[in-house]
Amino acid sequence: MLYYLLYVQLQRYVSPFRVFRYTTFRTAFASLTALFLCIALGPWLINRLREFQIGQYIREEGPKSHQKKAGTPTMGGVLIIISIVVPTLLWADLTYQYVWIAIGALVAFGWIGFLDDYAKITRRRNLGLSGKQKLLYQFAVAFAFAAVLLVMRAHAMFSTAMNMPFAKQFKPSLLIDSLLHNPWTYVIGVAPFCILVGLLVVLVTNAVNLTDGLDGLAIGLMVVAAGALTALAYAGSRPDLAEYLDLARNPRTSELTIFCGSMTGASLGFLWYNAHPAEIFMGDVGSLGLGGALAVVAVLIKQEVLLLFIGGVFIIEALSVVLQVVSFKLRGKRIFKMAPIHHHFEQIGWTESKIIARFWIAGLVLALFALTTLKLR
Repeated sequence: MLYYLLYVQLQRYVSPFRVFRYTTFRTAFASLTALFLCIALGPWLINRLREFQIGQYIREEGPKSHQKKAGTPTMGGVLIIISIVVPTLLWADLTYQYVWIAIGALVAFGWIGFLDDYAKITRRRNLGLSGKQKLLYQFAVAFAFAAVLLVMRAHAMFSTAMNMPFAKQFKPSLLIDSLLHNPWTYVIGVAPFCILVGLLVVLVTNAVNLTDGLDGLAIGLMVVAAGALTALAYAGSRPDLAEYLDLARNPRTSELTIFCGSMTGASLGFLWYNAHPAEIFMGDVGSLGLGGALAVVAVLIKQEVLLLFIGGVFIIEALSVVLQVVSFKLRGKRIFKMAPIHHHFEQIGWTESKIIARFWIAGLVLALFALTTLKLR
């Protein structure tokens, strides 16, 4: 909105407004807008949630030390989503379809989380949507996203080729081209791509959700991951940087930089209240929304593989749950004292603040490693 008003409409009359054409300028202001908006609205939302008794219900099988957190206001993800969407609408060029896709993913996955949180509140237990229901909704949104990408590819607005770290010439698209020209075999031809996108989006979405178990843990890691995607989105939209770093150049991703900057600023703002001891939890509305947006942006900027490093701690948390469940069902034994893995470290005596700080460090190291691979292709 501000971009259209101040640059498109007024820059011819007020020359300083020409600065609004620069993506870096608008990204910085979008980040600051998201940060201060989240901090400003935080106390109001916390008071409203307490007034309506919308508090966290702690699962009975969880660590005993967490029982004291029962009743802490939850569903703070609503604040995060507002603090991302508003700055994006203010500072981004809204004629770019990629921005609307990212916003749509954030809101759609956030809505799934909202349904889950609302069910927990109405039942007054830590039991919301069933696992099958959540997966069904998530895959539905993920496959809808994949379908949109295929339509965009048909109009030369998206490339299905993937960037692979350490393999400069290997750029698989996961489409069976020989089957795409026949309407009877088209579905088979696009199936590998849709399945990969669906699995990646659902994996990352649930990984962020599983990581959200300690005060500030998930949102702090989200600051790191969103910050890394901000840099990648910007680099991929610049012809000089994309050629130098051998990235898939796509000018349409430039406005995703504003979205990612808003996500970074909103995450920092929410951390202000979610840091240990937390005054508010993001709930599933926040963790699913952020996880879905993170995965969708990575697909749009063609950094699906790097996302596994950038969000490495999220992936490790999810894998710890999978390994725990598989081991218990097959061998009747647990690998970890408790899963996700951050609870394992609680059980062996690490303090909550130490776990959070060390996981943040691990997340930062993995994100930096992912960025360094750009020159190791």
